[in-house]
Amino acid sequence: MSLSIRNRLPGTVASVTPGEVMATVKVRLDAGQEITAAVTLEAVRELGLASGSAVQALVKATEVSLATGPVEGLSIRNRLPGTVTDVTSGGAMAQVKVRVAGGELTSAITRDAVAELGLAVGSEVVALVKSTEVSLSNA
Repeated sequence: MSLSIRNRLPGTVASVTPGEVMATVKVRLDAGQEITAAVTLEAVRELGLASGSAVQALVKATEVSLATGPVEGLSIRNRLPGTVTDVTSGGAMAQVKVRVAGGELTSAITRDAVAELGLAVGSEVVALVKSTEVSLSNA
């Protein structure tokens, strides 16, 4: 299946914590970082998610925010440090590619944000992704 989602990070399910309707799934990425996905219990069952399951964490580029340093007092669970490898600006929006351990993330943010943050190739950033914006697929 082809998808328009640019960000696909391979990993292994570390744990599944079920709730009433949703579950949090912790995924250990192949490079060692851990991210959390909030998915429905139905998805957990349909995908057969359990500790040790091989998965891909999928994140739309529009759901990857960038910070120029550590951020405190924020509910966003997923924080991946990285280095900007490319910035392509358009009229209103920009695409920023970030090398993280084990892969690359693409972030679609406003051109104004790129300017205000001073983002350029070589900039150190932290990619921020809400757990509700992480989808999972079988590897």
